[in-house]
Amino acid sequence: MSTQQPPSSLTERRKAATQLDIAHAAAELFAVRGPDATTAEEIARRAGVALRTFYRYFRSKQDAVSPLLAAGADRWRALLAAAEPGTGLLRALEAAVEQSLAAPDEEAAGALLRTRGLLRAAEDDPALRAVWYRVNQESEERLVPVVARLADGRLEALQVRLIAAAATDAIRIALETWAGTDADVTGDGSPSTLALRCLRQLLGGMEGRVAADE
Repeated sequence: MSTQQPPSSLTERRKAATQLDIAHAAAELFAVRGPDATTAEEIARRAGVALRTFYRYFRSKQDAVSPLLAAGADRWRALLAAAEPGTGLLRALEAAVEQSLAAPDEEAAGALLRTRGLLRAAEDDPALRAVWYRVNQESEERLVPVVARLADGRLEALQVRLIAAAATDAIRIALETWAGTDADVTGDGSPSTLALRCLRQLLGGMEGRVAADE
């Protein structure tokens, strides 16, 4: 699967903006009431759209937050895709993970805290948890061609897939672990610190091959 491209036409941009408005409305209501006590009608009303518009874009109220959960994956994959082949795959992975999970401003910190809230809500909501797993699976699939390009033919297809899976799981596990704590968005126990630790441990067995081009 190729990397996701930003909306190009005005119609696509408007569609993406509407989806994001709905996602923010859902996340806000989930944070206050929880998914069980929130209805699709309430989400649509808060987002300022008709209920039929809501269901045009999303299958369920839980599915409505998928754009927010996917945003971080899209950002870090874009950072990795911007790296040039030959810069060192392991180094590129670490830099992209660290930068994407950093919180240099209020907007970035708010996005991480919103993700924490959704992951906490997902603990008691199987449907929301399924959305989270689906977002991660899709991210892993989109990451494969990015890793393959950076590997520049030096790794087998199986190794490329393993690296994409490991990198995706490193971020997923780090965010889930962080969500279960009260650690800040920066410093010890932060998402970026945990993700780098997970990445290095998961790729430890392939360190020689991954770092061979560095």
